[in-house]
Amino acid sequence: MTNTFYIKQSNEDMDLEKVKELLAQTYWAKNRDEEKIRKSMDNSLCFGAFMNEDNKQIGFARVITDFATNYYICDVIVDEKYRGIGVGKALIESITTDSKLQDMMGMLLTKNAHGLYQQFGFKQVNGTYMGKR
Repeated sequence: MTNTFYIKQSNEDMDLEKVKELLAQTYWAKNRDEEKIRKSMDNSLCFGAFMNEDNKQIGFARVITDFATNYYICDVIVDEKYRGIGVGKALIESITTDSKLQDMMGMLLTKNAHGLYQQFGFKQVNGTYMGKR
């Protein structure tokens, strides 16, 4: 099923309207306005999941980093219609294997997706915080 979508790290290819729609489905960013979303994307590495057949964006993740010591994964979201086919896994794999982020400590906060991140070496440290060396 993973042949039905692809992952791309490119801020220019992110669909702002779709990202806004995806973030509206979350508990953490449902009220974030478009200007704040745009600014956060401009100042981050953005990863998107896109359908092969029509290049429609179905997932999004954002990484904040200094490109030297740490990176912070945030705003990971997959369109509800495409959950369960490995899109989230593919997004996190793309982030954790990206050459720009190698040899840095990764961090994130999550209430409910610990199992996903543990597959990529993240360990639960305290409540929602997870880290990876």
